[in-house]
Amino acid sequence: MGGPGDPPEGTPEGAPGGGEDEYRSVVFDESFVRAARLQEYSAEERIADHAPAVRRRAPVHRGLSRQALILVVLIALAFGTAIYMGVRSPYESPLAARQTTEPLRMTVIPLAPQGKVPGAPDPERLFARSPAAPFRLGAEGIPLPPSRRTAHFSDSQVVTALTTAKDYIVHSSLYPEVLTGQQVRPVRMLLDADQLDQFDTSFQHPAADGRHAPTGWLVRFDPAQVELADRKIRVQGTLQAAEADAATLEVTADHTFVYALRPAGSEAGAPASLFTVRRTLQFRFDRDNLRVHQTRLIVSYVQAGPLSCSEDTTDHLHPLLSGQTATVGGPAGTDPYATGNATALCGTLAKTAQPKV
Repeated sequence: MGGPGDPPEGTPEGAPGGGEDEYRSVVFDESFVRAARLQEYSAEERIADHAPAVRRRAPVHRGLSRQALILVVLIALAFGTAIYMGVRSPYESPLAARQTTEPLRMTVIPLAPQGKVPGAPDPERLFARSPAAPFRLGAEGIPLPPSRRTAHFSDSQVVTALTTAKDYIVHSSLYPEVLTGQQVRPVRMLLDADQLDQFDTSFQHPAADGRHAPTGWLVRFDPAQVELADRKIRVQGTLQAAEADAATLEVTADHTFVYALRPAGSEAGAPASLFTVRRTLQFRFDRDNLRVHQTRLIVSYVQAGPLSCSEDTTDHLHPLLSGQTATVGGPAGTDPYATGNATALCGTLAKTAQPKV
């Protein structure tokens, strides 16, 4: 029979007094249970080896792993490098950073004829009997010179500067739409953005101040007065490129253009005459200009005739046509007390510059 405190059916198996007295001294308190990290072996592991049903798990490492720490360091280095390169580019030249845009300085000198302007119905006859007889036609008269690298610019950059200068000359001296005053955009699109304000002001508010004359930027005639008698314009001149400093290339252009003109609205057989324009232009390029195919025009020196010295050549050129003579009188008076105005200049067109008809 059981003891006084035992259940009628006897002490349950596994309970105290039930044959497992050796476990009576083991006490699993709450802290022990929480600290235990146990992992049950798989069925295959238990079959292969007579091991306990559970095993102790490896402790979990707190904080960042080594790979994560390296990744964080690399990201920080890349971010710092990007900031440094943005603040100070290794390709930026100190001279380029200090360079400021120089406004265009322009001079337009009319050349008055000595007597009547010669003319003929056939423009080809006029060209053949003038100093322009050996000139080439159009853009063929603006050949690119042999190019070579400079101390700070490659051969390709020198070629780009020469090509851009040629494009400006072609657009501003040979385009019929520009010559007749219908368009200015082909010229404007080749200019550095810093010069656009001066360019736009020149056409919106022309002024004879050596800064804002449209005829300093391009060649154009008054379409109400004259028209082209022959679109085959004769051209001759030179281009030269040189390095101004480590950040700047300069191109100097000196070309003579000869146009055959007749009165606007006249018949095809009306007498034509020749009009000569000599343009000396100086272009300046930095590396940004070369990259975007634009330029800064800093000097424009123009001689044109036959013209009357008394005519205003600021906005348009007003050529004297076949049979006409220059009006009596010199150029407009110059006031030495007025500021901001350029000195009025005028010259005489040599007889040798006229065709012999």
